[in-house]
Amino acid sequence: MAGTFASARLDDGVPVVIGNKKMSYGNYTNTGGSEGGNINTGLKAVEIMLLQTGGTAVSASQSAVAETLPCDGSAVTIANTADSDGFWLAIGT
Repeated sequence: MAGTFASARLDDGVPVVIGNKKMSYGNYTNTGGSEGGNINTGLKAVEIMLLQTGGTAVSASQSAVAETLPCDGSAVTIANTADSDGFWLAIGT
């Protein structure tokens, strides 16, 4: 993975509580040819991770979670087409 990958939480740092689970969400960006990286969800463990590629043009392929779930929520690895950006939503504990 070359270039720069960045991720930001958009939930003001406070996960949403849903029953006995928590949900956090945010966005990710890739520049300089980056093809993914790690997302810190703020959760202890991630059981479900949803990714949605964004932007003004159709992406050649969808982003993918490159982990076996459940996984550590501090570094969920995603892989995607170079320089594609998008949104993420994680559910876990």
